[in-house]
Amino acid sequence: MNSNLTTERPTFVTHLECAMMGDRYEADRLHNLSKAGKPLLVRYDLPGVKKALTKDALKQRPDGLWKWRELLPVRKAADIVSLGEDATSLIRMPKLEKKLGGGEIIIKDEGRLPTGSFKARGLVMAVSMAKALGVKHMAMPTNGNAGAALAAYASRCGIRTTIFCPEDTPEINLSEIALEGAHVYRVNGLIDDCGKLVGQGKEATGWFDTSTLKEPYRIEGKKTMGLELAEQFGWDVPDVIFYPTGGGTGLIGMWKAFAELEAIGFIGPKRPRMVAVQAEGCAPMVRAWEKGEEHAPRFENAHTIASGIRVPRAVGDFLILRAVRASGGFAIAVSDEAIQAAVDEVAREEGFLMCPEGGATYAAYKAALADGRVTKTERAVLFNCATGLKYPMPKVTATLDRTKPIDFTRL
Repeated sequence: MNSNLTTERPTFVTHLECAMMGDRYEADRLHNLSKAGKPLLVRYDLPGVKKALTKDALKQRPDGLWKWRELLPVRKAADIVSLGEDATSLIRMPKLEKKLGGGEIIIKDEGRLPTGSFKARGLVMAVSMAKALGVKHMAMPTNGNAGAALAAYASRCGIRTTIFCPEDTPEINLSEIALEGAHVYRVNGLIDDCGKLVGQGKEATGWFDTSTLKEPYRIEGKKTMGLELAEQFGWDVPDVIFYPTGGGTGLIGMWKAFAELEAIGFIGPKRPRMVAVQAEGCAPMVRAWEKGEEHAPRFENAHTIASGIRVPRAVGDFLILRAVRASGGFAIAVSDEAIQAAVDEVAREEGFLMCPEGGATYAAYKAALADGRVTKTERAVLFNCATGLKYPMPKVTATLDRTKPIDFTRL
């Protein structure tokens, strides 16, 4: 049995805090947004963590998300709901590096997590905390992968789930969500329209609204990407991170992780430049970043093949934009054609199958290398947020008739 899941560890959560106003909220109680309608951030006694946790102690533990217990909100081992959240691989792309004449291209492959996407990180934490706090029914809007992760973890611990998807959500995502035990519905609208239904049904059903950033713990799960990355880099950080950005929980979470790691003495003040990657058909963050604004109005008529980043309006817009600016990064949009070409190129050249959202990060990296926003000496980490196996692939039409002569020289 994995000792990360069974050993009791000291816990250090002190309170929750409104990300906009800074006012305090009590830990160990159910919360959605703050009084100001903004996300709540979990705060820790970091001097306490610094005394309790050493790099050597961490090294002795099995790899995976739950090795970071001192920096996570789940207090009791019995409340952990796990499907085996291992650390995800960093994979170099040497042929693409050579082809582009750039620096290191490293893909962090989140498709290896349970339910095949990085949504497992956030939802394992949200569900474990929901279990700890006595939640019986959870609801959320999803473009696919988050719903699958919620359904899987909630079913594992007996929590009921109701999930709303835009009507054009890929069939494979809907089937996966349903198979994993959720009540799932197609809705004639986008993800924020689905989110409105979750809010509207709250009073009548008593379900807990698990929408992105409307509960405090998905950020804590997603921040493990930053914790893990720093350890994998030998307690250093890459020069630049390209992150596919819809709701932006992971970008916000990683930025929080680096601050906490510095506070406990594990890394220094160096930070990666955070790059928010969006699709041209849904780029609210890019517009706001370019205008120098802190909030991003709803992006109307949003459309892209990268459905995971088709989020017309993000609750944590100001947190995404603050992290991007504070890090000296930028927000960039790429076309669907560039996304598809990127997926094809990485698969053909390196044998690595990216999801469309992951493909967007490679397309953005190429564009940024070409216009000088990334230099040819920098180490870049690109997030592949889900397995490419969940997405449409080219049809194969070539056939052979084994009963007739075959000219093998033409195959």
